[in-house]
Amino acid sequence: MSTELLPPVAPDVLADAVEQLSARLRKKLDAAIAGCADQAEPATEGAVEVRFGEDATVTLRPGPSGAITAAEQAVCSCLLAPRCLHRAAVLGAAPIADGEGDAGGVEDSDSGSSPGLAEGASAVPAAEDATEIAAPVALTAPQVRAASALWDAAAEALSAGVTAGGAVVQAELLRAAHTARLAGLPRAEAAALRVVRGLRAARERREGQRLGDLAEAFRELLAGAALLASGSADAEAAGSARRVYEQGGSLRVYGLCREPVLSATGYGGVTTHLVGADGSGYTVSDVRPGGLARVKGAGSASVALGGAVLDHAGLARGGLRIVGATVSADGRLGAGRRVSATPLRGVDWSEEPAAALFARPVREAMADVLTEATAPGLLGCDVEVIGAAGDGVVVRVAGEGPLLRLRPAHPHPELPHAANLRRIADHPGLALRVLGRPDLDRAATLRPLAVGPVPGASGTLRLPDEWKGHADLGYDRLQGEHFPREAAAAAAHGPVSAGTDPLADAPLWRVRRLLETGVAGGRRAVAEAGRGTDAASLSARLTRAGLGGAARLAQSVTAEAGRRPRDAFGRLTDPSADAYARAWLASAVHLAAAERSLVAASWA
Repeated sequence: MSTELLPPVAPDVLADAVEQLSARLRKKLDAAIAGCADQAEPATEGAVEVRFGEDATVTLRPGPSGAITAAEQAVCSCLLAPRCLHRAAVLGAAPIADGEGDAGGVEDSDSGSSPGLAEGASAVPAAEDATEIAAPVALTAPQVRAASALWDAAAEALSAGVTAGGAVVQAELLRAAHTARLAGLPRAEAAALRVVRGLRAARERREGQRLGDLAEAFRELLAGAALLASGSADAEAAGSARRVYEQGGSLRVYGLCREPVLSATGYGGVTTHLVGADGSGYTVSDVRPGGLARVKGAGSASVALGGAVLDHAGLARGGLRIVGATVSADGRLGAGRRVSATPLRGVDWSEEPAAALFARPVREAMADVLTEATAPGLLGCDVEVIGAAGDGVVVRVAGEGPLLRLRPAHPHPELPHAANLRRIADHPGLALRVLGRPDLDRAATLRPLAVGPVPGASGTLRLPDEWKGHADLGYDRLQGEHFPREAAAAAAHGPVSAGTDPLADAPLWRVRRLLETGVAGGRRAVAEAGRGTDAASLSARLTRAGLGGAARLAQSVTAEAGRRPRDAFGRLTDPSADAYARAWLASAVHLAAAERSLVAASWA
């Protein structure tokens, strides 16, 4: 189902439309939604029309923001409007508009977006964003109530799973998300919207959709809602409705690389990574609606920062002196009215302050990354190419370091990440300087953003002078002349072994399969899995591997899934999904912690 013509719809508008339907019409809603997007046609003055035979036409008239934000912007010509199935179906087929809150600092890894970048964030923050926004020290009673309502809706959505998580279940979650937004819980709202989008993608079987991503979204939503509903969290856990910028004074920053940003919700652009004179990391981002076409154009678009005359390609290989800088907590540079910037000569990766990124031992750098609560920053190292392994490259860190797997930072076939890695894999023995982001969900895996030659090495890259010592893997394309003609070392051809994988060797994948079964088929599917012989096998394998805690938590999930007490007349005496959701969440949190420990071991 293509939704290109339909404008995004605010969560509360869709929730109201579904709530107005009768019980009989709600049962027909999912089937009615299925064909709406294909019937959409452009109308006059930017409107979109969807015809339902000769009897009814739904007209959507988006506001200045391009989204449907009020009920009167969606009208139907039938006699039952606005309580009609036609109007609710069209709104249900349209994309969900972004909330105003932050996303907790991290986008979905496989969306290709930059950590710390909220979807739809302006490329030019307003000057007033540089002032700190005061926040209460504790949550208010309305916020706790909103979080409790969000927990209840999320628990019901988890209990239903993808199979039964249709438009009605999604509307209840959107209603709770909107209530959370009004109560000042933007981070919780953003987490709920991610779950709704994930449910839609899974039900429509969209390309690139992963059940594991939806399970992670449920875990983040439930964990955040539980913390807020407990009343013990401080106001910082609620998130902020706007990105907060603070005065950073005068800065000298130097370009490291560019990273394409392409999200699953239609946003595209670029993030340019910078390093300050003191080694601190900064970013300049330009991400807006536009998709892949905008990603390609943004890589050479002008930098909107203090009147600087550089484009992103030039900034990635140049530098800036910024006066009156404004900086967010995650290092993003703002572009207020008082900010001025003048170009500086860039520095090669072999020069300070960039060289310090590659001088630190990998094990030491990863130890710090794994203790951070936020998204991982960039990690640099010198490596020797071993060979291809699947869609990635196996390398060994210089100085008898660990084996690493280099995997594409973004899987989209029209971005050159994968093609560049394939070329690198064809040159075993190549000495390479790599700058990338550690993948904390995979053993010893680095997602490279840029590569360059190793200073003093003979069998290394030979890049054009205008590339200033590095290739941005998301924009530049490596060619044969960029590699040394002579063989740097004798090496076997064909795929190579990536070494041991503690994540793959541990039986934790069985717990993940159980939890993802619950996400896909809901509570009923988990209960069925708990009745078979697989449940006993799961517990035994986990216990033998020394994972008794994981075994007990998995047993609790299956037990709660099957616990449906009924009275003498066969009616449920406890229809709540609360206990099941808490058991599922406990197992999911334990699984994430156990997998993080194994990832840490793989880097050591």
